[in-house]
Amino acid sequence: MTADPLGLDDLFDPLDTGSPGAELPGFGQPLSGGVVPPVCTPLTPDRALDAPSLERLCEFLIDAGVSGLFVGGSTGEAAYLTDSMRARVLGAVVAFTAGQVPVFAGVIDMTTDRVIGHARTAARLGADALVATAPFYAPTHPAEISLHFQTIHDAVDLPLVAYDIPSAVHTKLPADLVGELAAKGVLAGLKDSSGDIDGFRAACARVRDVPSFAAYTGSETHADLALLAGADGIVPGLGNVDPHGYVRLHDAARRGDWAAATAEQERLRRLFGLIQVGDPTRMGRYSSAIGAFKAALVHRGVIADATTSIPMIGLNDAETAAVRGYLEEAELE
Repeated sequence: MTADPLGLDDLFDPLDTGSPGAELPGFGQPLSGGVVPPVCTPLTPDRALDAPSLERLCEFLIDAGVSGLFVGGSTGEAAYLTDSMRARVLGAVVAFTAGQVPVFAGVIDMTTDRVIGHARTAARLGADALVATAPFYAPTHPAEISLHFQTIHDAVDLPLVAYDIPSAVHTKLPADLVGELAAKGVLAGLKDSSGDIDGFRAACARVRDVPSFAAYTGSETHADLALLAGADGIVPGLGNVDPHGYVRLHDAARRGDWAAATAEQERLRRLFGLIQVGDPTRMGRYSSAIGAFKAALVHRGVIADATTSIPMIGLNDAETAAVRGYLEEAELE
């Protein structure tokens, strides 16, 4: 690990939950939908943060017209990073964006107290919103999930987005619970990565009349359907590679040009095939996907290296060449 030029190592205390209702600084821009890519975390070959590449990536995304940046999600390898590294990445993004777009801070962790520790760090660093899953590892009742989000909301005065990703936390957020917490003002948004379009439609229906609530889909391949079902925005990992395409898709949907939105979605769906370049006999799908995103960004001249976190397996030369083929087919050369 390199030295801490941003002075962030002492900012994080996972057990520093403070007192309920304590207010911490943060820009707290209102959520407005749009395209909010979950930012990749560029690493050097020795797995330190590559800050210059991260800055170039943020500039690339903002120049494409995205509406926000989500730091500390699955695409950003948050589960693999130390707490100090998570803080360093978030601090660097906040500093570079300087209010150009809202920064959503992933505060994902197993228990409420640990999430609040991340949330207080995010607030100190100037994040605009928080993104939290349900608790995980220990089985959790819906009443406990409700208390979890209520406690986070009370502890840190920033908009709170619920992250529905049952493949990772093994709990599906019920639409009724999302609606109840939205109506109470606990939740300001939902990021749905469940793959359940019908469930997402039900959640959108529950929050339709809640002022300023923003519903986001995390799907790369069904974004057009989610927007038709009521989504306000898109949080696509593939948006790191082709942010312009998702901005075009979102804009077409917002003006009611569903033919253009569907055509863009079809192109992006084919491009998303790059996540399958990794040989499944030697790596998991997650390694293949993150490695492919990073290889594509290297090829596009945005980041310097495609290194991923341990224990992910990196792509070999043939797999990297296959990524280039997908970029060529999508006319991203």
